[in-house]
Amino acid sequence: MNIDPKASELFSLDGKVAIITGAASGIGLATAKRLAGMGASIALVDINESKGKEAAVEIQGLGKKAKFFRCDVTSDSDCKKTTEDVYQEFGRIDILFNNAGVTKRKSIVELSEEEWDLVLNVNLKAIYLLSRHVIPRMIEDGGGSIINTGSGWGLKGGPNAAAYCAAKGGTVNLTRAMAIDHGRQGIRVNCVCPGDTDTELLHDEAAQLGVDDAEFMKVAADRPLNRVGLPEDIANAVLYFASDMSSWVTGSVLVVDGGGLA
Repeated sequence: MNIDPKASELFSLDGKVAIITGAASGIGLATAKRLAGMGASIALVDINESKGKEAAVEIQGLGKKAKFFRCDVTSDSDCKKTTEDVYQEFGRIDILFNNAGVTKRKSIVELSEEEWDLVLNVNLKAIYLLSRHVIPRMIEDGGGSIINTGSGWGLKGGPNAAAYCAAKGGTVNLTRAMAIDHGRQGIRVNCVCPGDTDTELLHDEAAQLGVDDAEFMKVAADRPLNRVGLPEDIANAVLYFASDMSSWVTGSVLVVDGGGLA
């Protein structure tokens, strides 16, 4: 008689290697810690070298294997080199968390072309660039899991965030397309859509809009669960998609927002 594995076994990432972009802080760093805690070796990818190295040292201090790789995720050559370097260091790539992000809180008429390009490149194009190099490696090793960071505003519109809404809407449907294309190669692709989460990015939005930070956070917490999200809340959702607990889930979009879209 077959006995179902324990939940802890399904969540285990022992022997797996995860690439996490935007890993120097916020959701990326929280996810790096969570996946490392479940046994994964972590490749922390970010453009912020000082914070990225500090994060790697912190995870290593917990007795986990981690290394920082500086990468501009909007550069194809950087993404190609980083993929090669990670593979050389760890010998495989099982999980890719495309998480790097940036926002400009402006309407279409207020956005400069450079700002539009920045938001679309970091939030959307970067997924294409890194995935196109990682996927062949995953195929060689029998499959893997890719998780993309979307947003509640990838499912509905939001004020003064035209480029961000466009990028995150693209992320949601790109996730579905990737899932269709690569499912038969053993690669699952899913999207986690956070609501307002207490990160540097959220506080920067308040500064961009010229509003009081405390008042901005109070408004952000006005949702059924009556609080702003924590990076760890999103990390838990990423763990689900990265692990065998979601072995029959692909092309899925999981909203983690305290009920904000309810």
